[in-house]
Amino acid sequence: MKALNQWVPTGRRVVEDLSAVDLAVYAAVAATPTPTLDERLRQLSTAANHSKISIALACGLALVPGRPRRAAAVGLASVAVASATANLLGKSLARRKRPDREAGKVPQARFVPMPESASFPSGHTASAFAFAAGVASVLPWAAAPLGLLATSVGYSRVHTGVHYPGDVIAGALLGTVAGSVVAGVDEWWPGR
Repeated sequence: MKALNQWVPTGRRVVEDLSAVDLAVYAAVAATPTPTLDERLRQLSTAANHSKISIALACGLALVPGRPRRAAAVGLASVAVASATANLLGKSLARRKRPDREAGKVPQARFVPMPESASFPSGHTASAFAFAAGVASVLPWAAAPLGLLATSVGYSRVHTGVHYPGDVIAGALLGTVAGSVVAGVDEWWPGR
C-alpha cells in the first residue's frame, strides 16, 4: 500500500499537467484567427452530427458489390461500437464538463450548438475514426482519405469550441480500437 501511495501524488501531478496542456492548446486554437476556415469547419462539425458523413459514404460504398459493400458494413458496425462506447460508457464515466467557449475566447463565428452531453471522449471523433479504420480494413486505399476526414472532424470539434483537444485524442484512439476490433471480428466471422 505504501508503494501505491507514493504514486498517487505523481499521478495527480501528471493529470494536472496534461489538463494544463489541454487548456493551453484549446486557448491557442481559439486565439488563432482563421476567418476562411471558420465557416467550413462549422459546416463539417455539423455535418458529422449523428455520423451523417459516415452513413452517406457507406451508402455510396454499398452501391458497389463486393469489397466496397463489405467495407460499408464493417464501417457502419465500427461506428455503432464506437458511438455506444463513447456516448454510453465513456461520457457517463468521465463526466467532464464542456469547455466554456466565452471564457476561452472562441470567436462566435465558429459556434455550433453546444451539446448537453459530457465532453470526454469526443463521440464525433470516435465515430469518424471508427468508420475510417473499419472501411480501411477492407479497402486499404481508403485509409488516407478517410483518416484525413476523421482528423478534420476531430479538429473541427476543438475549433468550434465544443471539445478540448484531449477529448478528441481519446475519441480518435477509441474509434481506431473499435474499428480494429470490428475488422478483426469480420475477418474471423465464419462464412463471410
